[in-house]
Amino acid sequence: MDTTFLYIIIFISGLIAGIINTLAGGGSLLTLPILIFSGLPPNIANGTNRVGLLIQSIFGTAGYHSKGIYSSPFGIYLGLSSLIGALIGAQIAIDINPYLFNKILSVVMVTMVLIILIRKKSFKDNLPERTSGEYLFLSLVAFFFIGVYGGFINAGIGFIIMFFLNQVNRLPLVKTNATKVLLVLIYSSGALFLFAFNNAVDWKLGFILAFGSSIGAWWSSRWSVERGEGVIKQILVIAVSVMAVKLWFF
Repeated sequence: MDTTFLYIIIFISGLIAGIINTLAGGGSLLTLPILIFSGLPPNIANGTNRVGLLIQSIFGTAGYHSKGIYSSPFGIYLGLSSLIGALIGAQIAIDINPYLFNKILSVVMVTMVLIILIRKKSFKDNLPERTSGEYLFLSLVAFFFIGVYGGFINAGIGFIIMFFLNQVNRLPLVKTNATKVLLVLIYSSGALFLFAFNNAVDWKLGFILAFGSSIGAWWSSRWSVERGEGVIKQILVIAVSVMAVKLWFF
C-alpha cells in the first residue's frame, strides 16, 4: 500500500473514531481492525491504537476538569485498580497468537454491534451516588477485570464502563463520562507503556491516528448529539460488521 494513502486512511479512521467516541462510543471497534488491515501485526496494531486513546483521554480529562466535573478520589481509586488489570491484559495481548487474537476481536466486534443495536438509553440521574463502603469495594473488584479487558483489547469498553458507573454507582451522566475518560487515561498509560516496552507500537501511525481522533472529538462535541448518534450508530454497525467478517474468514 502506498505510504501516503495509508497515512490518509489512518487519519480518516482516527477522525471518524473521534466522532464515534464522542457521540456514541466504540471507536476502537473501527480503528483497531483498520490498523490490522493496514499490515500491522495484531499486537502492534493493538499497541498503536493506544496512542490515540491516551491523547484523547488527556484532552477529555482536562476539559472536564476545567469545568469542575470530576469524581476524585473515587475515580483515582478505580483507575489504579483498572491499571493493575490493564497491565495483565496488555501482556496477554502481547503474547497471544495473532490468529487467535483476530478471532477473538471478530467475536468482540459482533457482540458489541449487537449491544449497540439493542441497548436503550436508561441512564439514571438525580439519585444518591454510591461510591463508598461495599459499593467502593465492589467497584474496585469489577474495574480490575474491566482493566484486564481494556489492556487486552479495549474495543467497546466505554459501554461497559458507563453502564457500571451509572447503574451501580449511580453517577449522573456527565460525571459518568468524566470518570470514564479519567479511567481510560490511567489504565491506557500503563498499557501503552507495556506495549512500548515490548516494541509493539508504531509511533508514526499512532500519532497520525491520534491527530485525526482529536479533530473528530473536537468537531463532534459541537455537533448535535441527538442528531449525530443515530447516524454514527448506523455507520459503525455496518463498518464493524464487514470488518468482523473479514477478520474471521480472511
